[in-house]
Amino acid sequence: MNNRFWLILALVAAAYLVFWAVMLVATATYTSPSEVWNVLASREIRYATVLSLATCTITAVLSLLIAVPVSYLMSRRRFPGHTLVDAALDIPIVLPPMVVGLCLLIFFQTGVGHLIEKVIPFTYTIAGVVLAQWVIAAAFAIRSMRGVFDHLSARPEDVAMTLGCTRWQALWHVTLPAARPGMFAAGSIAWARSLGEFGPVLVFAGATRMKTEVLPTSVWLALSAGELEQGVAVSLLMIALSMIVLVAIRITGERA
Repeated sequence: MNNRFWLILALVAAAYLVFWAVMLVATATYTSPSEVWNVLASREIRYATVLSLATCTITAVLSLLIAVPVSYLMSRRRFPGHTLVDAALDIPIVLPPMVVGLCLLIFFQTGVGHLIEKVIPFTYTIAGVVLAQWVIAAAFAIRSMRGVFDHLSARPEDVAMTLGCTRWQALWHVTLPAARPGMFAAGSIAWARSLGEFGPVLVFAGATRMKTEVLPTSVWLALSAGELEQGVAVSLLMIALSMIVLVAIRITGERA
C-alpha cells in the first residue's frame, strides 16, 4: 500500500514534467536553428537582449537593497499590525501585472509623480522599465529573504551583542554572511522574474523599438506583426536564460 501511494505521486509528477517537456520540445523544433540565429542576430533583438540583461541586473540589485532590510524587520520584530504589513507586502505578487502597470501610470500623472519626473523621467523610458520590473520583483525577493531570515537562528546575533557588538554590527558581521547564499537566490529570483515581466513594462514603459523594447515585449511585437518565428526565437532565448538562472540557484543552494 505504501509503495502504491508513492507510485501515484511519482506518476503525477512525471505527467506534469512530461507536459512541460512536450511543450518546450514543440517550441524548440518549430523553427530551424538558422532562423533562430538570424532573428537573435538582428539589430532590434540584440538591443532588446542587452536592455533586458541590463535592466534585470539593476532590478535585482535594487530588489535586494529593499528586500534585505524589510525581510529582516519582518522576521526579527513583532509590532502592532505585523500581520497586516506582511500581507500588504504580497500585494504585488497577487495583483494582475497589467493592474500594476496601470497603477504606476496613474501615479505619475499626479502632482507628486510630475515632481519626480522633473528629476528622473520614468514614463515610457528605460528608467520606467526598471521601475516596472522592480515593483513586482522586489516583492518576490522580500518573500524569499523572509524565508532565509526565518530559518537563521537569532542566537549568534544575540551572542555577538553580548560581546559588545551593536545590532548593526551583528547584522553586518554575523547574519548577512550566513545569509549570503539566500541573498544570491533572492537576487536570482528577482532577476528571473524581471526577465519575464511583461504587463507592467508594456503599460508603463511601452514597447518602442530600439528604446524601451525588452525581450517579453519583443515576443508581443513579433506576434502582433504575425512573425511567429521571431516570437519563437526570442522565447527560446528567454527559456535558456531562465534555465541558467534556475540551475545557478540550485547549485548555490546545494553548496550552502
